[in-house]
Amino acid sequence: MEYSKKLSYNKQKEKEHKASGKSWAIVSIASIPLVMTLGNSMLIPVLPTFEKELGISAFQSSMIITVYSIVAIILIPIAGYLSDRIGRKKVIIPSLIIAAIGGLVAGWASWKIEDAYFMVLVGRVLQGVGAAGSFPIVLPLVGDLFKSDKEVSSSLGVIETSNTFGKVLSPILGAFLAGLVWFLPFLAFPAFCLISIFMMSFLVKPPKKTEAQSFKVFLFNIKSIFKEKGRWIYGIFIVGCILMYVLFGVLFYLSSMLEDKYGIHGVKKGLILAIPLGALCLSSYITGKKISKNKPLMKWISFAGIVIVAVSVFTISFSTNLWFLLSIFFLCGVGIGVSLPCLDALLTEGIEKEERGTITSIYSSMRFVGVALGPPVFAILMKKSDLMMFYSTTAVCIIAAIISLFAIKPKQKSTKG
Repeated sequence: MEYSKKLSYNKQKEKEHKASGKSWAIVSIASIPLVMTLGNSMLIPVLPTFEKELGISAFQSSMIITVYSIVAIILIPIAGYLSDRIGRKKVIIPSLIIAAIGGLVAGWASWKIEDAYFMVLVGRVLQGVGAAGSFPIVLPLVGDLFKSDKEVSSSLGVIETSNTFGKVLSPILGAFLAGLVWFLPFLAFPAFCLISIFMMSFLVKPPKKTEAQSFKVFLFNIKSIFKEKGRWIYGIFIVGCILMYVLFGVLFYLSSMLEDKYGIHGVKKGLILAIPLGALCLSSYITGKKISKNKPLMKWISFAGIVIVAVSVFTISFSTNLWFLLSIFFLCGVGIGVSLPCLDALLTEGIEKEERGTITSIYSSMRFVGVALGPPVFAILMKKSDLMMFYSTTAVCIIAAIISLFAIKPKQKSTKG
């Protein structure tokens, strides 16, 4: 009897230890999208300061953001393939180190070199390389770590929440750091990377990698996946791209309105921008907890979220009143927030582990395309007509809703291609 109680106690302790280990692993993994989001979005509110201090034009300052995204878009699929071949951590940790070095290069150049613009761009290129090999690999790593669909969905909700929280924090933190020393956002980034490197090194233990496929077999399986499941995979790619395009375009519009119409700048503007992003953050977290392994539910939640976004964008055209705008943007944040974790889970759970890194990395590239397109396209449309901007964006959202409704039809249980 005494032995039985002791055995039961030991089993309970073992379960608690495993649960604690999983929790710390998720916290460690979630730190990566948070850090990478800060590394890019933290610079957006302080670009005018960069223009003044570096003596550059508005177009040149925009390139500080653009080169990061372009490099990431190109390299993400390569990083995904490498993660499938050699392991997730072996790609993520070196990528975080490269990203940290990029921040040091940009910060050091801003501090020590008189004509620093070129070296700042070099630093941002290195950061883009690091971003390509870190954040996109997070999705397949979560799929590798957890066996149950419920754990995968819940964890992806945390990942998406962390990503969004980075967007909430970025304008506030960026404005604060630049207010102390204008190039401090560059130098703060390596410190954030070091935290993620430490946590990933010691708190995340991915399962042992099975024998790597030959490149020929790998290509055959990728082709088979797209042949068998291409319709809904392409659908998720397009919808993910559209949602990020709308998110960053709308944020650009709101940021411009706050400065040009209401004269709101700096940390105060960052706090206001945090309202819709906070709604996105909270809704992502709740959705990830609720969707479990119910793929039909994921589809319908994502469809409903896209419809909310379409209605919100259309409604914005009715008024420029600040409180009205914030209320509508709040709803828009909720719509995007409930959709993204569902798309992440559908893709991650629908692809076999051997090819998961490559497929999810292509998805991440498509999201980066949306991020890169949003602000410049909205800027062009704003110059022509606000109504054209709202109506065209609504039309794009309707297209995303139709794709979500008719194209995204994954099987309840995935099969090997």
